[in-house]
Amino acid sequence: MAIDLYRIDDRLIHGQVVVGWGQPLNLGFIALVDDEVAGSEWEQELYRMGVPPDMDVYFATPDEASRLLDQWNEDQRPGILLTGDIDTMRRLIALCPSIKTVNLGGIHHRAGRTLKLRYVYLTPQEEEALRALERSGVVVTAQDVPSARAVPLDDVLRGEAER
Repeated sequence: MAIDLYRIDDRLIHGQVVVGWGQPLNLGFIALVDDEVAGSEWEQELYRMGVPPDMDVYFATPDEASRLLDQWNEDQRPGILLTGDIDTMRRLIALCPSIKTVNLGGIHHRAGRTLKLRYVYLTPQEEEALRALERSGVVVTAQDVPSARAVPLDDVLRGEAER
């Protein structure tokens, strides 16, 4: 089974991930890759409270995740790997070129970001980082829930997918 989804979602673990993706994929684990959360037992406990007791949650920095990725991929249960931002996913992929797909699941509004989809806002630097991932062979799509159509990166960047 292994990791079925590599997702960027700035809310990290929340209902849409646990229920929206977790139930259809029958998730057994979530690997949350984030420098800050990996170093904070308090934040880890908060995120653990948001998942069912039969679902494991692993916390790691990108460096740690690169060493654990094979182990997670050997797990017989389906899993999701989450990062909270594009830069963290980019760092992980630089360490693990076997990652070939990335899902943009929720990158929300903040200063300097432009609306691309109702759940994706990007700065010009983030757009370029995503283009660089695609140039390196990673397929980048946006999809908030499994029942929605996966939107190709070109459509996301044009902001035309939902018009």
